[in-house]
Amino acid sequence: MNRRLKTLLIKTKRQVFSEMIGNNPSLFHGEGYDFSELREYQVGDDIRKIDWTITAKLQKPYVKIFHEERELNVVAACMAGGSLFFGTHRIKHDVVTETAAILGYSAVKNGDLFTGAVVGDTVEQIERPTKRIFGVNRFVERVDGLNLLGRHSDYIGGIRSLFDRIKRKSMLFVIGDFLTDVDLALLSRRHEVIAVIVRDRFEEHPVPLGQVHLVDPESGRTLQTSFGERSVRKYRARVIENDKNLYRHLNRHRIRFVKIYTDEDPFGKLVKLFGGRV
Repeated sequence: MNRRLKTLLIKTKRQVFSEMIGNNPSLFHGEGYDFSELREYQVGDDIRKIDWTITAKLQKPYVKIFHEERELNVVAACMAGGSLFFGTHRIKHDVVTETAAILGYSAVKNGDLFTGAVVGDTVEQIERPTKRIFGVNRFVERVDGLNLLGRHSDYIGGIRSLFDRIKRKSMLFVIGDFLTDVDLALLSRRHEVIAVIVRDRFEEHPVPLGQVHLVDPESGRTLQTSFGERSVRKYRARVIENDKNLYRHLNRHRIRFVKIYTDEDPFGKLVKLFGGRV
């Protein structure tokens, strides 16, 4: 494991295990809860669990205590395409790697099962479900070490392959840049799907560059062209149309999503996605 990845894992582990304290014990919770008992409020309890009716009657704060019915199976599906090999602040690949680590450590901390998958045209790698930090580290190291150039991420065929491989109902995070046609409908019928959209701001708001030599990181094809004002407008229109279709699709199938730019902290964005419940 290289020094850069070790530093990232130390930072991420500290965020998950040190900052998830007090009223915010975990990034996500189990699928279901049974009511267990009422007890008087204690310092450190989640104030959202206060039963205000009983509190008003007894003139003392009381909280509802629940126990989880089932553990979660948390799946991080990393879409491994050459387009992730791009970034102005840092490359998108690094953000995907860090996001997978956050999800893995959060699952372990919560006592849930974590499964990691690498998806291209099909499911290329899939880790056995684990509750151990070692298992999370192993998957994250594999994601970080991927050679993305020449790879294609297929959000239709690859996702269909993922559906065939993940049988158990899961909280399934699809992590990628979503810059192509997407179909998560089938996946959302069995799982709770969350789309983590990783982008660089330059991809959405490019500036004229003049004469440039471009290389497609997925196909390897090259193009010598002038990227001026007209080219910028045409490119922006295609990105806007792609994202309109994407958001329409996600909303239609009630799939939550979060967009993380390469200059942002993935941990903070995921915390916000789950309503501050870290």
